[in-house]
Amino acid sequence: MKRDSPVDSLRFSGRDFSQPELAIIRAWLAQNTLCREHLARRVCQEFGWFNAAGKPQTMSCKVALLRMHRAGLIELPAPAHPDTNHRKGKLDVRSAQGTGIPAPIPSQLALGAEQVRQVRLEVVQTAAGRAIYHQLLRDHHYLGAGSMAGAQLRYLARSGCGEVVGAFGFGAGAWLVAGRDRFIGWSDASRRANLHRVVNNNRFLIPPWVRAPNLASRLLSLVARRIAADWCSRYGYSPVLLETFVEMERFAGTCYRAANWIEVGTTKGRGKLEKNHRRVLPLKSVLVYPLQKKFRAILAP
Repeated sequence: MKRDSPVDSLRFSGRDFSQPELAIIRAWLAQNTLCREHLARRVCQEFGWFNAAGKPQTMSCKVALLRMHRAGLIELPAPAHPDTNHRKGKLDVRSAQGTGIPAPIPSQLALGAEQVRQVRLEVVQTAAGRAIYHQLLRDHHYLGAGSMAGAQLRYLARSGCGEVVGAFGFGAGAWLVAGRDRFIGWSDASRRANLHRVVNNNRFLIPPWVRAPNLASRLLSLVARRIAADWCSRYGYSPVLLETFVEMERFAGTCYRAANWIEVGTTKGRGKLEKNHRRVLPLKSVLVYPLQKKFRAILAP
């Protein structure tokens, strides 16, 4: 089995794992009685890995265990339910009801200004919604659908007639971003304590067949108004700052600026695993959007 290169750090999914903890995980695996799901639950319970609402960080733990496995630190059992998504037939993501039933719509969907004002957001919660979201991102976003560790929310945007006209993905804030951290006024300790209150907009897509004036900035405004309440409803706490990274060679980030996001710096293109201070990734603009006026007092008390 092909392995990733061994990692220098024992930080996975935002948590530091000690050598004794790794030894315990290996001992549990040696008993050959736990599937990946049950192992993640046991790690969370035994190591006290809970979110701010007191719920086990099972999703983050599963990602962490997989990365340990790929780094050669542990040997996980085979997945209990291999991913079969790529073998399923395609849905029509433009379907008016989001059921996958093809809808007789034109290859181009044009919305006027009044129709843009009628656009609404819905949190992705159903199997049909997840399928539409993932296919839409997989087929039309340059980064694909991707996967997220930890707390996360996905949205579909629909026109007044029900057509899907956009999609958002939000997940955990980046661990260390110089421009953002200066803007907040973070020390290392306050960043560690409050990073969960920063949410990363890691996917935003308007399908290529949709044409509508100011739709992108309208959707960004809509999501900024409701994400704190949606996040609190799911996870028991409210984020106070949104962040995003805009690849400079591909995009200008105009819609974010039109929606009053603030540019706070540029990434160095090193990536979190680059140890030789070389640029290995595209440069990205760092933009943030405060959800509360007193966000600094909350994030850096």
